[in-house]
Amino acid sequence: MRHANTIKLAALTGMIVIGFVLQSDAQGQPPRRQHTAIAAQDLNLVAATVKVRGSKVKLRATQDTVKISANGIPDHAVGQFPNRGNPHSIQPQRYKFAADTDQLPRVAKAYGMAGLFGVAVNGVPFDPGAAEFWKGNRQSGWQYEALGGAVTLGLDQNYAHVQPSGAYHYHGLPWGLMQQLGWSAEKASPLIGYAADGFPIYAITTDMNGRVREMTSSYQLKSGRRPGGSAPSGRYDGAFVQDYQYRAGSGTLDECNGTQVVTEDFPGGTYAYFLSQDFPVVPRCLKGDADGSFVKRRR
Repeated sequence: MRHANTIKLAALTGMIVIGFVLQSDAQGQPPRRQHTAIAAQDLNLVAATVKVRGSKVKLRATQDTVKISANGIPDHAVGQFPNRGNPHSIQPQRYKFAADTDQLPRVAKAYGMAGLFGVAVNGVPFDPGAAEFWKGNRQSGWQYEALGGAVTLGLDQNYAHVQPSGAYHYHGLPWGLMQQLGWSAEKASPLIGYAADGFPIYAITTDMNGRVREMTSSYQLKSGRRPGGSAPSGRYDGAFVQDYQYRAGSGTLDECNGTQVVTEDFPGGTYAYFLSQDFPVVPRCLKGDADGSFVKRRR
């Protein structure tokens, strides 16, 4: 189950590592919808044909710090918002993100996220978790996967949609941005953004000893069926985050969808996160301490 350059998706899904805090959308409201769907569905992505004017972003990266101030308006085409699955309009934000990069040589254990995963170089946040839970119960332990299709979220062809605050954000591969940056499967990924802990974000490919290689997820669908009863029934098919489990070594990436690499931006080597073709697509945990500027704020 993979993304394709033709922007088609067949039941692509995501995960959160067992024991980590369940995520909800960055600037979203507590979920109120009482969903009972149990099957993953193909995504019906909204065509990215709308140009929103007024994009503003300023990025400054040094050996010690990266700082990004932005209004969150993308400079690539987006879907029509509001739309059938998303009732909100894109509105400018006042983002001021910062992260220490002097911790980069140190890679700690995996940490769950209490905030945004990171921000793209165009100032649009990465926030993979959806604020949708089984029967609307945040405590159920069953969170709908934004890319699983069981719940319609009105995602556009950048796998993005809009919060009640007007914040446009990415749940998956930001194809419009990737195309702007010249991403190609035949070469190493350009820098896509920075995570909340300061580590860089790349998309899918990297250069390994002079050879372009796809970096692959180590998460797999669980076998069998969900428990049912007070939990969802049905087979593990990617409708829920909890349908997945991490299997070390089954892909090239670790539990946070990252690995140690040497890139044009970091010729001395660094730990880096990758947006993958398969689940989790956007990482769901961090290897370093998240800066407070990425903490979620309710509105």
